[in-house]
Amino acid sequence: MNGKLTDEKYARAALTYLAEPADRWLAQLLREHGAAGALDAIRTYGAAAANGVGPRSGKAHAMRAAMERWRVRLPELPGPDQVLAFRESGIRLIAPGDPEWPGQLADLGDDQPYALWLRGNADLRFSCLRSVAIVGSRAATAYGSYVAAEFAGSVAARGWAVVSGGAFGVDAAAHRAALGADGVTIAVLACGVDVPYPSAHVELFDAVAAQGVLVSEWPPGRHVSRLRFLVRNRVIAALATGTLVVEAGQRSGALNTARHARDLRRRLMAVPGPVTSDVSAGCHHIIREWQGVLVTSAAEVTEHLAPIEATATMTSTEAALAGGRQAPPVIPRDLLDLESATVLDAMPRRGGLGTLRVAQRAGLAPAATATCLGRLATAGFVERCDDGWRLRHA
Repeated sequence: MNGKLTDEKYARAALTYLAEPADRWLAQLLREHGAAGALDAIRTYGAAAANGVGPRSGKAHAMRAAMERWRVRLPELPGPDQVLAFRESGIRLIAPGDPEWPGQLADLGDDQPYALWLRGNADLRFSCLRSVAIVGSRAATAYGSYVAAEFAGSVAARGWAVVSGGAFGVDAAAHRAALGADGVTIAVLACGVDVPYPSAHVELFDAVAAQGVLVSEWPPGRHVSRLRFLVRNRVIAALATGTLVVEAGQRSGALNTARHARDLRRRLMAVPGPVTSDVSAGCHHIIREWQGVLVTSAAEVTEHLAPIEATATMTSTEAALAGGRQAPPVIPRDLLDLESATVLDAMPRRGGLGTLRVAQRAGLAPAATATCLGRLATAGFVERCDDGWRLRHA
């Protein structure tokens, strides 16, 4: 948040208050009307319904129920000035199209976060370009905690960010080991970034914020619920280059994260354990049924991720420290999807253009163009400038 909020960005902040993440009915409103239009439709529901906002026929009842569900929370909605005031406590908001927004979240489709609340010093987009999620049982065995710490510390020392969920057991061991290796770690929470849960991890979360970043789809002040942990897991899987499961039961949050990683076609790995151990049964299932790669060392983890390892795009500060040199794009141009390639072709050779002007040149909708620009920025092809967006030159 750079001193002011656009209507669209404020609307995305507001939607994190009104709706739970991954609400398919809200995703439909966002596609059809954008964030500002969706917020206006919720606020003026009676008139909006009369004008046909949302689906007709059999789906109309479900949309009306969703509207009523969101409207219940309208009284707790903060104003733009209150959203901006969160910066005073070190909390910032990012949304699709922002320079720090991780473009890989678009792989979630309609389940992509409306916005993300962050607390910490690391750049989320940059950190996630070279990252591994390390997840596992809250009731980790001594073996599981040891393996999680060994792997996390080693991959962090190799320059990989460690993503996890901030819970007891494997998550905590992974975060602490990454911090101990002076690496970056990312904790994706199921509550507001100012709500320490579990409360015993207050100091851990402060350390993560100092050396990495805390991430949440829920606004400040929002507390956890059982379902939110499961909803949160798709973001862990989407942010990371690959997911490593150290210990997991057959019915566990870690296995749920692994399922998301599999469905998103991320690299999936698991550490084997004793066949008599219930907390290793999920790992064995991943290896046997989901073709997860069996790994026994941090070197095997990075070796498995190496074929898609990204050469991280430098921030402007890092580029200045490097004498103006910039890293090349993280993927070849010919591997871009069609829409992103079309947007890239529409960029001017010199100077910058705003999102709307790029959309006009590309012949795409502004919302789709903004998404593509976010992907292209993550991949290192374009960057923000005073005029909007411009090409990055390696």
